[in-house]
Amino acid sequence: MIRRVVPDVVSNQNLLTLPKTATVEQAAVCMAERHVRSVLVVDEDQLVGVFTGTDLIERVIAVGKGPQATVLSDVMSASPETIAPDRPAIEALRIMQAGGFRHLPVVHKNKLVGVLSRRDFIREEEDEIDLEEKLWEEM
Repeated sequence: MIRRVVPDVVSNQNLLTLPKTATVEQAAVCMAERHVRSVLVVDEDQLVGVFTGTDLIERVIAVGKGPQATVLSDVMSASPETIAPDRPAIEALRIMQAGGFRHLPVVHKNKLVGVLSRRDFIREEEDEIDLEEKLWEEM
């Protein structure tokens, strides 16, 4: 059975969005309160970036930036890849695998409708990706 991104994988999400002018500290507090590892960064209701726990470590803490004074636009992953909600879930996983990232925003007609995380995928889809990679290595 082919699962679609929406509603099979992304459903009833209460997205964590913050403006690009929010501070890293504000983002970290919101992420902790919501028990999520990513923030969708918006500017006038348009997705402009993604900020993750990895960004917090690598682009803020590890380089000595202050989370209170650093704004998301300075440390987010700008212009992130997205996927449409009618695409198969396995395609989303392929995009994340190829890009080396763990979060993929779902956008429909320029409107943010969800975000996928590697944790959203079932073992069957991950096994299919592993098999594809093994076949490519053998070629």
